[in-house]
Amino acid sequence: MKINLLSCGAARPDKRAIASCLTEVASLDQSLAYELTEILLDGDMVDIEVDDKNSSSAFRSLRKLDIDYEIVE
Repeated sequence: MKINLLSCGAARPDKRAIASCLTEVASLDQSLAYELTEILLDGDMVDIEVDDKNSSSAFRSLRKLDIDYEIVE
């Protein structure tokens, strides 16, 4: 399943937590996850691919970090 990460609405976003979340839900390596985190926090949209079996936990993790997303399918 393809997901667009639109923005992070947290007052003080935790870069490490966001990168760890991306590593877990999108099966990315750590360096790419940190790069995508920086792009997201700069205000640009990020596309990630999530396995359908992990989608509910991915959505929960993204909501917990106050990340707005949209499902592209």
